[in-house]
Amino acid sequence: MPRDSRSDTVTLSLEENSGELKIANEVVAIIAALAATEVEGVVSLVGNATHEIIAKQGLRSQSRGINVAVDGTEVTVQISIIIKYGYSVPDVSAKVQERVKNAIENMAGLQVRSVDVSIAGVDVA
Repeated sequence: MPRDSRSDTVTLSLEENSGELKIANEVVAIIAALAATEVEGVVSLVGNATHEIIAKQGLRSQSRGINVAVDGTEVTVQISIIIKYGYSVPDVSAKVQERVKNAIENMAGLQVRSVDVSIAGVDVA
């Protein structure tokens, strides 16, 4: 599964003679970001890994704090979150890992190698 040399995309072959499907890494980042923010206890994401294309689409805030690396059909995700005070860091992190992995595998058809979660802060508001 080669990477497109013109952009950060992954190319998937569809059924025989049907052509190919290209998925931008930014799309994978948005899927991961949306999945992570659905987890109870996650206040927001931090960072700005894929800001340029996302900003053009009006989705900048959804992909902040996500770094996606695609190698063939395997994806490695690094995500930085702010957790709400009072929630268990290990529990929320495990739920984020599971939710992100399931979302990417189900929506993009890619195999998730790992989801690394960094706790960047605690929201006490």
